[in-house]
Parts: sequence; structure tokens; C-alpha cells
Amino acid sequence: TGETAETLSLYGVGEKDTDEFGRRCLLARRLIERGVRFVCAVAGGGGGELEWDAHSDIEKNHTRMAALTDQPTAALVQDLKRRGLLDSTVVLWGGEFGRSPESQGNKGRDHHNLGFSMWMAGGGIKGGQIVGATDAIGLRAIERPMHFRDIHTTMLHQLGLTQDGLSYLHLGRRERLTEVHGEVIKEIV
Repeated sequence: TGETAETLSLYGVGEKDTDEFGRRCLLARRLIERGVRFVCAVAGGGGGELEWDAHSDIEKNHTRMAALTDQPTAALVQDLKRRGLLDSTVVLWGGEFGRSPESQGNKGRDHHNLGFSMWMAGGGIKGGQIVGATDAIGLRAIERPMHFRDIHTTMLHQLGLTQDGLSYLHLGRRERLTEVHGEVIKEIV
């Protein structure tokens, strides 16, 4: 109730397609404003038509999911920037895998972990950088392939932490988020 009509409109709150994720992104911004150090706004996961799981029709699925998330996601980054919070907030957009370039069934795509994209903004991340590339059909990373541990290591670095600094003793063994040492993605910091 404390948000302006302009801000609600920016996030797509009150609109059929963008209301739910818009509210999640707006809540994320409000939590960040109040000093919450880690916020995760999940897109999808609602089952059936509300997931990014495009096994049967990737074009229909991704078109629908993009319509639900694009405006609220852009609003979050824009709103953080205009409030002076983007410089101290790392925003990461991605999932745990991509979609295969070859067909699954008729028009679907299977899970794929050999070549996919994520993006980061804010928190000292250089804008406009593209690091790495896949082959012509998106089957495999062929230029500057990275592992999730590199993304985690880069995020920790931007937060002023090291992967070893967060290790803890578990069942007599030192454990860390990255499991195996990752590398900071220097091109983006």
C-alpha cells in the first residue's frame, strides 16, 4: 500500500500476466531496501503452464514465461538503480540448466547443461559484457566455458568473501559452496 501507482505499474502489479512475479520482484526490492542480504525471487515452479520446463513446446512455453517475467525483472533492475541500490546489489538471472538444441518429441527440448546463458548486473559487475560462447547450434560451450562454481566464486568475490572463507567443518571434512575451487570471472568484475 505504500508504493506509488507509477511503481506498481512499472512492475506490472495489477496486470494479468505480470502481477504475480511483479509482486515478487517488488517484494525483493523492499527486502533489499531493509538490509536483507540474500533475496531469491523465483519465476515459475507453479506446475503445469507456470514452469520453464519446455519438454513439449519450447516456443509456446518460453513465450508465455517471458511474458510473465520480462517486465518485472527489468523493473527490479531499473528500480534498484534509481534508488541507488544497484551499485551494492548483485542481481543474477538464471537457472540450473538450459534447454537442448535438438528436439525432444515434436517441439519440446530436454534439460541441457553443456551450453546455456545467465546474466548478472549491479554490485560491481561490468555491464554489457558477454563472456563465452556456444557452438552454432547451442549444443556445447566452446569459448571460455565456465562452471557454476565460477559463478558462485564471482558472486562471493563481489560480496567481499572468498570460497575458502565460507568453508565449514562437516563430518570431519571442510566443505565449501563451490566444492572444488572456482575462478572469479575477471572479465565481468
